[in-house]
Amino acid sequence: MQRRSLIAVLTAAALLAGCGAGGGDGQAPLKVGSQRGGTKAILIASGALEGVPYKIEWSEFAAAQPLLEAVGAGAVDLGEAGDAPFLFAYAGGSKIKAVQAGKSGGSSTALLVRKGAPFHGVADLRGRKIATGRGSIGHYLLLKLLEEAGLKPTDVQIVFLSPGDAKAAFTSGAIDGWVTWGSYVALAKLHDDAVILADGDGRLSGYGFEAASEAAIAGKRPQVEDFLRRLAKARRWAGEHPQEYAAALSKETGLQPDVALYTVRQYRIAPSEIDDKVVAEATAVLDRFRAAGAVTSTRDPAGAFDRSFNAAVAP
Repeated sequence: MQRRSLIAVLTAAALLAGCGAGGGDGQAPLKVGSQRGGTKAILIASGALEGVPYKIEWSEFAAAQPLLEAVGAGAVDLGEAGDAPFLFAYAGGSKIKAVQAGKSGGSSTALLVRKGAPFHGVADLRGRKIATGRGSIGHYLLLKLLEEAGLKPTDVQIVFLSPGDAKAAFTSGAIDGWVTWGSYVALAKLHDDAVILADGDGRLSGYGFEAASEAAIAGKRPQVEDFLRRLAKARRWAGEHPQEYAAALSKETGLQPDVALYTVRQYRIAPSEIDDKVVAEATAVLDRFRAAGAVTSTRDPAGAFDRSFNAAVAP
């Protein structure tokens, strides 16, 4: 799709998907992207949006890549993404910056195979088809797992699919493995007889970022800063109230209650400031993409971060 057409589609999608929240005191609306109910559900469930003095227009996305494309194109002001897709998008030239970090465990991202498949380790997948999203956290984990197993990316057939298409291909047997995240892992494990062959625990930094467009940082700083304070508050609440958050996630997304609870327990995010350690971890992620030939850009990842919002993390 040509860039001009992409921007038009993303803008239309944001307007159609948006639903207002909060009031208005002359401040411009804040357009927020949310992946499968995540950010939206956690803010609503926690009550952190109470008294918000500007309108929030929500847009829902199935994965980080289209969300970040929307942020970069200006159709959305900010949204959450894992470190790998964020850095992949930034390296590709997107005009975005991370304005808040969040730390979680890596087990919410996993390599799945079907129950009864003859695979006992990653090395058994040599020559097989493995699906994930291009530039996603799943893509990054797959590269790391292949390296651990002594395999090169070319030793398997990597198929880049959206989560919905990958789920259909996995269920039908068209692919042998699927590297995915969050509720997709929970749904496959609990309802599709999938087996986790390996996950990101101890392999992924666990960092995710709230990414904002450069235009939103320049033109909507008060809204962005206020939103980040509310988001940090909501994240702390979710860590202390997994049952309540899971119920809200189920209601918001239509996920079965057991899938929502599994997702919440595997993916707890603690808000954190953007510091030198975060930037160093991000540089390592981008270096791995470059080593695998998935990224050819030499854009410096240090420019991907805006630390001026760090105070919003404070309780």
